[in-house]
Amino acid sequence: MNFAAQFLYSRTKKNDNPRETSEDEYDPFWQSDEERSAGSKQDPPCCEGLCQKDGPIRNGHTPHRSASIAPERLKDFGEEDYLNGDVKTWEMKIVGHPERLLGDAAEPQKPAEPHPTSAQNPPAFIRFEDISAAAFKIQCGVQKTPCTYSRLSKQYGVELFLKKEHLHYTCSVKERGVLYLLTSLRQDQQKKGVIVASDSNFSMAVAHHASELRIPVFVIMAANTSPSRPKTCREYGAMVISYGSTPRDSQSHAQRLARENGYLYLEEEDSAAYLAGLGTMGLEMYEQVPKLDAVILPAGGHCGLLAGTAAALKHLNPRITVIGVEPEDCPLLQQSLKLGYPVKELHSATNRKLYGDLVAPPFGNNAFLLAKKLVDKVITVREEDVLVSMLRFQEYERATIDAEGAIGLAAILAGKLPELQGKRVAIAVCSASMELPLLRQCVDRALTLDGRVSKFAVQLGEWPGDTAKLLDLLAREGVRLLDISHEKQFTSSSVFNVQVSCVVETRDRQQTTQLRNVLTERYTTLCWHER
Repeated sequence: MNFAAQFLYSRTKKNDNPRETSEDEYDPFWQSDEERSAGSKQDPPCCEGLCQKDGPIRNGHTPHRSASIAPERLKDFGEEDYLNGDVKTWEMKIVGHPERLLGDAAEPQKPAEPHPTSAQNPPAFIRFEDISAAAFKIQCGVQKTPCTYSRLSKQYGVELFLKKEHLHYTCSVKERGVLYLLTSLRQDQQKKGVIVASDSNFSMAVAHHASELRIPVFVIMAANTSPSRPKTCREYGAMVISYGSTPRDSQSHAQRLARENGYLYLEEEDSAAYLAGLGTMGLEMYEQVPKLDAVILPAGGHCGLLAGTAAALKHLNPRITVIGVEPEDCPLLQQSLKLGYPVKELHSATNRKLYGDLVAPPFGNNAFLLAKKLVDKVITVREEDVLVSMLRFQEYERATIDAEGAIGLAAILAGKLPELQGKRVAIAVCSASMELPLLRQCVDRALTLDGRVSKFAVQLGEWPGDTAKLLDLLAREGVRLLDISHEKQFTSSSVFNVQVSCVVETRDRQQTTQLRNVLTERYTTLCWHER
């Protein structure tokens, strides 16, 4: 029995025989002030310790009275005592203003009128206690993902630890924020249901966890959405409706349905509950990686994850460096930090199909202020680095990761963080929801960018055996031939020559360079296609 349990037990039972308890020793700490004052005027009856309604009578001794304790003291008691009901908890309501993490206090503003079909505006702060409460509340619905040492550490000179958030049921870290957001809703609103309008990972997480909580959930998607997305939502248990040709049409239709039927229209915003749920990943990182020096997280549309995790880590250890990474084509957070306010959208040719939630959902004012205060550095990476990073995950981690999950490692591959050499760094692998056709394109492109798939053309005569000699040369070099084609009509060479184009795959850049040198010595008409 630990110290706290011994203390409570000693208060309820100071002597072996309760009948021999003196008046000075008798102090029923569970009584109210009125009962204690009334009891002090007269001697306690001898049968008071025997006639208890809250527990059984144990051979004439006073039964063990369950004490009310604060939830944070549960760690002082054994798990068996808590499960058996011998320890009771009580809720405490703190009256006053909590500590802000968003810098100077803002001037009081007139509260806006609550909208019956949309979530109310959250307060502009998030406390560490909120993140801890979220971690306790979602522990049964969201698994604790591993944070393992990566074999890529030796290759790049950094002790890399991968927080594998892609192992969640919906393959996305957003399950953390969504589950805590849904469990924070009022009971009457949970009975009416929720509605979302997107095909993002946020909608997938809402569909899954709302179904698990028996909350009616409706997902509105555009008609041109990939067929796999509606199918997945239906398998999670959501009612999927295809409407409109653009995401804006779907959102307007969802808002109209919410007004007419009383549903709660959910958007991926920076509410306090959603940010606190996302911040629970930071608690696990700090626990799983001792002596952590830095963390690398996706930014842009994932600014909520960046802000929530930074709030948790900076509270536990302010010396931990928090770094955000976003695409070079869409630097939402970088531009927001320069301008001083959240930028909703950049008019740039961004590959939304590749980056997904990194460029799709805009972040709000709360996430921006948290990131501005707590994030140490925000960098951008090229699309080529992201594709090669996805390839490294497949080769070294045997995991199929999309651009959102691979962008953190892309910053290490691109050499954007030389100050992290030799340090212990955790990278959030936050998503793995890439569709198969796009995955094939990304792998083929990444192999080319990595110098392992090359294309060249040579001029050969029409003599028998010339093509066979070329193929024999490739076989001796240990090169894999992927494609070969002959072109005779649309060439500027002699009418008796033919242009042969080959696509080959090599082991690495060194073998590619060796093959190119051999072909240059053999064929003077070699044309090597640069990527």
